[in-house]
Amino acid sequence: MGDKPRILVTRRHLAEIEARLNSDYDVVLNKGDKIMNAKQIIARAKGVDALFICVTEPLDKETINALPKMLRAILTLSAGTDHIDLVAAEKRGIAVLTTPDAVTAATAEIGMMLLLGAARRAHESGHYLRSGKWETWSPTQFVGVEITGKPLGIFGMGRIGLTVAERARGFDMKVHYRNRNRLAPGLARNAVYFNDLEGFLGASEFLMLCAPSTPETRGFINKDTIALLPDGAIVINIARGDLVDDDALIAALKSGKIAAAGLDVYNGEPDNIDRRYFKLPNAFLVPHIGSAAEQARTAMGMMLLDGFEALLADKPVPNRVV
Repeated sequence: MGDKPRILVTRRHLAEIEARLNSDYDVVLNKGDKIMNAKQIIARAKGVDALFICVTEPLDKETINALPKMLRAILTLSAGTDHIDLVAAEKRGIAVLTTPDAVTAATAEIGMMLLLGAARRAHESGHYLRSGKWETWSPTQFVGVEITGKPLGIFGMGRIGLTVAERARGFDMKVHYRNRNRLAPGLARNAVYFNDLEGFLGASEFLMLCAPSTPETRGFINKDTIALLPDGAIVINIARGDLVDDDALIAALKSGKIAAAGLDVYNGEPDNIDRRYFKLPNAFLVPHIGSAAEQARTAMGMMLLDGFEALLADKPVPNRVV
């Protein structure tokens, strides 16, 4: 066992991933699956070659600088890296590996589920049924909005945004997008690029956030941008919670300026979510389950371990960020 690379695994994983970890590595496992704070991670990281973490364990500059010198890699079960100080990791010579491709299809599926659920009032009608209030059918009961043939604005046309666009075409939605760069025509597949923000938002009866969290994207949904959306627009967030100003979105949901929202991600998740969302019948909410599909989660873990093995063998690591 002493010849095997040693990995600190901060959360519990699917059986197939844990079986490979236990077979191929000297594993320090967090059996209780309680979220470890920075001090606990630093203390348990002594003598390890890699950390296998999730978005629930943020690693800031101070934490990374306190990690043992022998640490070679941080493996994060996520496509995003906003919970890791990449600059600090790079200065320390610590490789950071992510799971960019493994989450794409599963996250796009959740995006479409939220889009449909918000548009067709799934939360309201489901709650009404479960509460025992449904006594008769009515032509005016829980009338929602069809998505078929409607315009969908995608903010962030990366892997997930492109896959959402492909799924949306199955509903004949008219896709347009705003991105850091305009995509090549073959990649965009007739999706319309908007360089101006006002035009993009004004055309977005449905808006899906798929962009990473960056200084430029944080707070993208705010009072001013909401004002540019059509009245009764529907907003979906499968990106990161900090793309949204909660005060602005909640006010718009209450006023009806935004007809409905479908949210998978939140500011302050999980403990400090703005609980005002819970009281809004037009908020369709799920608890950050974008990648929570067996195939996706297994692929994520395997991708990280494949990448770490390539790193140890001094081979190219496609999913290495720094």
